[in-house]
Amino acid sequence: MHVDADRLREDIEANARFGAVDSSGGVGRTVLTGIEADRRVRERFVERLTAAGLSVRVDPVGNIVGRWTPASCDPEAAPVAAGSHLDSVPRGGIFDGPLGVYAALESVRTMQSADVAPDRPIEVVSFTEEEGSRFGVGTLGSSVAAGQRTPSEALSLTDDDGVSLEESLQGIGFAGDDTVEGDRWDSWVELHVEQGTTLTDTGAGVGIVDSITGITNCEVRITGEADHAGSTPMDERTDAFAAASEFVLDLERAGRDCAETSGAAVATAGKGSIAPNARNIVPEQVELDLDIRDVDHDNMTRMVERCRDSLARLERSRGVDTSIERYRDSAPTPCSDRFLVAAEAGATATGVESVRLSSGAMHDTANVAAVTDAGLLFAPSEGGYSHSPREWTDWNDCAAATAVLAETVRSLASDDTE
Repeated sequence: MHVDADRLREDIEANARFGAVDSSGGVGRTVLTGIEADRRVRERFVERLTAAGLSVRVDPVGNIVGRWTPASCDPEAAPVAAGSHLDSVPRGGIFDGPLGVYAALESVRTMQSADVAPDRPIEVVSFTEEEGSRFGVGTLGSSVAAGQRTPSEALSLTDDDGVSLEESLQGIGFAGDDTVEGDRWDSWVELHVEQGTTLTDTGAGVGIVDSITGITNCEVRITGEADHAGSTPMDERTDAFAAASEFVLDLERAGRDCAETSGAAVATAGKGSIAPNARNIVPEQVELDLDIRDVDHDNMTRMVERCRDSLARLERSRGVDTSIERYRDSAPTPCSDRFLVAAEAGATATGVESVRLSSGAMHDTANVAAVTDAGLLFAPSEGGYSHSPREWTDWNDCAAATAVLAETVRSLASDDTE
């Protein structure tokens, strides 16, 4: 099989023109769910699916699926699905999401050109609102397809202006009435840019992901006393912000210590507020949102316990009141053994050097893996840049990773390789 690298590049570059943003540091785009740019990327995707002979369906939350049912296959057999997403963060890159969508389509076109005769139908998928940039819930479309959220729950979500997902999809003509159910897929594969430097550091052309990180989110509150910043002596203060500063350093140490054993542990205090947030008042209260990740769930719990220990110490040493709520706990997701075997064989067959690695970012694959065999491939990211116009993957690397994807999908769709 031979991937048409020029056709793949044309698809990604054409997609990038919708929502394009000016940037001196690269090529970027803003495609939020339900805006005009989203309508145009969706319409072009449907056109490209149709041109390749795929039948198209759209579900109520805007997930788009193109189905190839060649004469060689049993049309009632569970299909192999591949894809990603077409939305972006504000001022994001042009590869994050679209590479996976159009690589999946190129995989089908490659098989068609090579007269490959799969035993199963193949579906090319674009999930809605993977980034969560407008409606606040990441991997939204795939969570519906995996049965983790009902369509009505997703459609009732609103943006900052009170516009619902349902209204936005109706406005661009992509509120469908078909069904997309991941548990009816035989298997699923996603190709995504790495968003890191492991591949470029090792010189590998494709990453075969064996595990996707788990995520724990905690809300921390530290309460002291508000006092006058000029008349309150330093030794008479109960400064919530000073205590919070110590806590953040403890969190960082916990992440570093756990990373020594797993290599994938990270801990971040990425969002916070100070009250009353005035220059001349000793801070009374600080609230922090924590993001803790690892491919080892026990390590995630250890980091949370380190946070509890830190807060208990601050209560004793600084006289503050504290609380911590672990409001999200998503366990790590292993990729299926069946995928790993097919992907490694695909890399060998195409002559693309591969490396096993874990994913520190969440992807739609994490949702789909709960209902069927699933796997994730990475293409190299120059400099590791992501969610930025500086994001870049060399066109030859795009084609090489797509070739591995095509071989992986072909293998999974052949019953004699199960």
